[in-house]
Amino acid sequence: MIETSSADGADGHDGRDGEGAWFAQRGHGVRFDWGLAGARRLAPEAACLVVVDVLSFTTSVTVAVDAGTRVFPYPWRDGTEAAYAARVDAELAVGRRAVSADRPWSLSPAALRKAPATPRLVLPSPNGSTIAAAAADGGAAVVAGCLRNARAVGDRLAAQGYGTPERPVVVIAAGEHWPDGSLRPALEDLLGAGAVVAALRAAGAGPASPEAEATRLAHAPTPDVAGAVTACASGLELSDDGFGADVAVATELDATGAVPILKDGAFTGL
Repeated sequence: MIETSSADGADGHDGRDGEGAWFAQRGHGVRFDWGLAGARRLAPEAACLVVVDVLSFTTSVTVAVDAGTRVFPYPWRDGTEAAYAARVDAELAVGRRAVSADRPWSLSPAALRKAPATPRLVLPSPNGSTIAAAAADGGAAVVAGCLRNARAVGDRLAAQGYGTPERPVVVIAAGEHWPDGSLRPALEDLLGAGAVVAALRAAGAGPASPEAEATRLAHAPTPDVAGAVTACASGLELSDDGFGADVAVATELDATGAVPILKDGAFTGL
């Protein structure tokens, strides 16, 4: 469950009442923020939390769900993931470079596409999976969004009555981390979140907060989203490390109608 604390901000307010209410982006049906801290801040009033981690957690979730796999999010390498996988009777994904014939599942969406389908998979990651796992016991629906399913997410959530001031959708761009652990806002997640916001707005959800609208406007005029993700820092990092195929999968724009929702601890198709 995502909890709020004074560590989230200098004034110690959680955005639910009093002076901190401005952080909650109240009055808006579509809201936006960054990372685990942003999710903590906005989750208490969200009806639905859309986690966007384009490279690569939420992209990998869509690939796995397309294959019929239930995906269990889990915090990144905290030492208990193997025990958790055994407890939920699931395979445990390994690091990209640790893939083998016996352990073909990893955070790599390209590797997942090639691997034999497995009914249940624990998929840790330092960003999107950690945020989703933290939100699992909250009151909001938790959805995995990315460039591959942005339109489907927006259409489905709006059709189900999400995205109003009474039932707000909070879109969280997971971002990456600098070596010191601080948040690195990542272009691919900004564009992915913007695509989800744009789809929500096109389907009638709203109004959008200024934060969400600015995110939509970052995506809307970008003439070549796939090219931008491929050429951005995260895309180049993966490609230079030998995982350019992951970037190619992540930039399959609106390639799937899957809307993975977290239910009973795992993402399944909505």
